Amino acid sequence: MNPDHIIMRSLIALFLLLFQVHTIHGQTSLNKIDLDKGRYEVGFRHYSSTDSTRTYSRIYDYTNQKIPRPIPISLWYPSSQNVVNKLPLQVLDYLEILKEEEEWENLPNEQILNWFYYANNPANQAHIKENTKAYFGLKEAQGIFPLIIYSPSFQASSIENFAMCEYLASQGFIVIASPSRGTETRWFGNNLAKEVETQARDVEFLIKEAAYIPISDLTKVAVMGFSFGGLANIIAQMRNDNIKAVISLDGTERYQYDLLKKSPFFEVNKMDVPYLHMAQKDIPEKVLNEDKIDSTLNTKFVLYDSLSLNRAYRLKFHDLTHSYFSTLGVLFEARDVRQDKSDHKIMNAYKWVSILGLSFLKAFLLEESTAKIAFESHLGQVGTDKNLISYRKKGQKSTPFTFKNFNELATAQQYNSLWELYEESKKKHPDLNLPEGSLNTLGLQLIFNPKTSTQGINVFNLAIQLYPKSANLFDSLAEAYLFMGNHKKAIANFRKSLELNPQNQNAIDRLKTMIE
Repeated sequence: MNPDHIIMRSLIALFLLLFQVHTIHGQTSLNKIDLDKGRYEVGFRHYSSTDSTRTYSRIYDYTNQKIPRPIPISLWYPSSQNVVNKLPLQVLDYLEILKEEEEWENLPNEQILNWFYYANNPANQAHIKENTKAYFGLKEAQGIFPLIIYSPSFQASSIENFAMCEYLASQGFIVIASPSRGTETRWFGNNLAKEVETQARDVEFLIKEAAYIPISDLTKVAVMGFSFGGLANIIAQMRNDNIKAVISLDGTERYQYDLLKKSPFFEVNKMDVPYLHMAQKDIPEKVLNEDKIDSTLNTKFVLYDSLSLNRAYRLKFHDLTHSYFSTLGVLFEARDVRQDKSDHKIMNAYKWVSILGLSFLKAFLLEESTAKIAFESHLGQVGTDKNLISYRKKGQKSTPFTFKNFNELATAQQYNSLWELYEESKKKHPDLNLPEGSLNTLGLQLIFNPKTSTQGINVFNLAIQLYPKSANLFDSLAEAYLFMGNHKKAIANFRKSLELNPQNQNAIDRLKTMIE
């Protein structure tokens, strides 16, 4: 172990010694968290990839060797495979991944609790033997599933939130994660802005990696991050249009806005996707004073206050302190009697963090028809009824979806299947209005270009479905067929126009000429 790591471990040990009067050990379990499994079984894989565009050194090898940046990857995914007679992962299986990512692969398992800062007590020893809801190597379910990129907290493991990742996979999401590690070695350096950029690049690497997962839907990608991972996700979202939603688990973007601004890629107006930030409870005055913590951390949130282009939710969980937004924190972290709630309240609140995260994803990533109503209902339920949270929300009304927006989509599909496009657009944008005059003009513009005449007919067919009593539209459609040389259909549509408006002189004159 290098001297810096010895010092770090010594400082942590000293901190725990000084404050042991304040700590108690929890009585928790995965079953007591009580996250309902979805319709799918949960498959799990862990493997390593490399990013050859960056270099890295294994810190404990004590060599000058540079290697391509290793990216350990944990993957949870939906499966329909029968798991009867199969053994699920135990918590120990995840902690063995922690050993690998910490570059202590050969550490004896009996040393895990001693080595990684968790108390080696009977309660934590029992957790290691608990069964999870994931299984190694299950077959992937058939279909295409949305993708969640998970970013861990400061220098943490890809598996730190395994229970939440399992929960989302059981509900039909793919979750992929890699550890939070430094730019040059396992540990962060002093330049935290540089480390934010490194983790943001790791997020982007995982998005590219997901392209090799046959069941992943790369049109529906969200990022979720805990603590420091929240910073990286904000930067990744600002420069990747394929990230459609952001969930932050007490993300550090709330506490270190100045660190975000150091990124050359940071621009508030690029934060334009739905955003859910779930934060810890107010830190009690006793803790603020004793631990010399800035009291404005309870109220200040510059990023949220600066947002204007997206729908954003700011939640505060009254029963959670920072550590308990992760599975490992809920299970293994010692409690601080100055501020932590009971184990029952902590587990219940963590459960609702998971439920609200899922509800948010259904509403704003999948855009399910009733999910936004359900999400708002959940907020009211845990806020008003259960008093678990307080929250604020903001966001402009949806940008109007105009005729021009519709026409861009129609152009992309060469004006085919316009009625289906209209119905789909109307569901997403109930205020959509396609003015009769605009459709008429567009149709004629297309008709009089020989290369697009058929597309113009499609526009008129949509127009008369929307405005079946418009004499002018039938008159224009008749002119279109006349231009194209289809006299039979031209006569039929001029007659239809006259039925609707017997005073239509153009139709009268055209019919005289054509029939005589």
